[in-house]
Amino acid sequence: MFKKILIANRGEIALRIMRTCKDMGISTVAVYSNVDRRSPFVCFADEAYALDGTSSRESYLRMDKIIAIAKKSRADAIHPGYGFLSENADFADTVVKSGLTFIGPPAETILLMGNKTAARKKMIAGNVPVVPGTEEAINDTVYAKKIAVEIGYPVLIKAAAGGGGKGMRLVKNEDEFDEALDAAIRETQAAFNDSSVYLEKFVEESHHIEFQILADTKGNIIHLGERDCSIQRRHQKVVEESPSVLLTEELREKMGRAAINAAKACNYINAGTVEFLVDKHQNFYFLEMNTRLQVEHPVTEMISGLDLVQEQIRIAAGKEISRKENLSKFWGHALECRIYAEDFHNNFAPSPGKIEFLRPADGPGIREDSGIAQGDEISLYYDPMLSKLIAWGADREQAIRRMLRALKEYEIAGIQTNIPFLVRVMENKNFIMGNYNTGFIEENREQLFEEKSELAMAAAIGAALARQNDSIQSFSDKNMISEWKIINRKRNLS
Repeated sequence: MFKKILIANRGEIALRIMRTCKDMGISTVAVYSNVDRRSPFVCFADEAYALDGTSSRESYLRMDKIIAIAKKSRADAIHPGYGFLSENADFADTVVKSGLTFIGPPAETILLMGNKTAARKKMIAGNVPVVPGTEEAINDTVYAKKIAVEIGYPVLIKAAAGGGGKGMRLVKNEDEFDEALDAAIRETQAAFNDSSVYLEKFVEESHHIEFQILADTKGNIIHLGERDCSIQRRHQKVVEESPSVLLTEELREKMGRAAINAAKACNYINAGTVEFLVDKHQNFYFLEMNTRLQVEHPVTEMISGLDLVQEQIRIAAGKEISRKENLSKFWGHALECRIYAEDFHNNFAPSPGKIEFLRPADGPGIREDSGIAQGDEISLYYDPMLSKLIAWGADREQAIRRMLRALKEYEIAGIQTNIPFLVRVMENKNFIMGNYNTGFIEENREQLFEEKSELAMAAAIGAALARQNDSIQSFSDKNMISEWKIINRKRNLS
């Protein structure tokens, strides 16, 4: 087993990985940018080294710096977390060639599955159903329009070299095609340094269902059931749950088998996620494969009892996975809400600033994976996700009630967050009934985005408190408690 692991990431995921390392008796090494010098993950690590620089390109994307620090600290392995270099085949290859272990799949697998058109071809060969679309990148606009007509509008233009909603454009008819294609190519080039895009049929009223897989070097491949990730904004997930209310036992078995076939088709090793779209007729199609740990992995941990980071480390060390059979019986129900520093009334625009006051949620069935502390400065340089709030219940009804209670307990002042929006999702009758798909936010826009005077009043009180003497701590305990009771009461009404 490894003695020391460097975590090539930041924030809540770096801290979450370090905690498992500590549980396993493994020392941890943090790397940090100038912005993150005093972040909780830096303080928690056994050793911490500056990357210098502020932006991602100057810090967390500098492979040379990270590997040099790994060698200097005498780390055995590097865990990439998610984002940044986690799905960079060159990084995985360079780590191995440097004499270190990369905690993730082989570089050639990352390269294969990172190219969406190549992945589609591999899945077709592996007898995994895929969404109708092109198997090659689009090079000719006239030809692309012809294919779009054959597939049938609406269609999606998607980045061949990446995901996360970047470069994706929904095209409803031929009149929109040229403008959408140009925009998709520009955004794809900026995000992935690769302008390749491809076409895919837009599956209407779809559910975004993904299966967690584990594969070791001994030939064992299993799945740990599904996660429903259909509630999304800007094609990015906001709420996830497991198990899905949509899947029957028969459909779960079919999709689980397809997920394992997908892993076999690309010789997959380590933890990974096979993503599918399921239409209203319960037909399912391969969407993509994420060759890393997912943001939403905690919901699978809650219903399976497994620590997925520990499994990743065990596999990378050449050991077998802890269980050999697919997960068929779920231990209760789990939900995850992603807490973002953003203004949901302004198209979820980022809301940077200083966290003047922080009171995380707690209590029975609640888990919080967080990377923030009171006094932290939330920067525009990185993704605005602050933490992940996870609720477990014996059944879905209890999990929703616990999540709603936890969201209303969770207090952050000094910046705007999407917590009020998430409260509205949990209170939405369609969500409670399990009647939702990837169009949920748009279909329930009136209820989810309704302006409420109580919410505005609470926000004004919070802002006034945060401005007073630059710190909420300057208030007496009595005044602070009194004012925050007002905020709680007002926000709970919203």
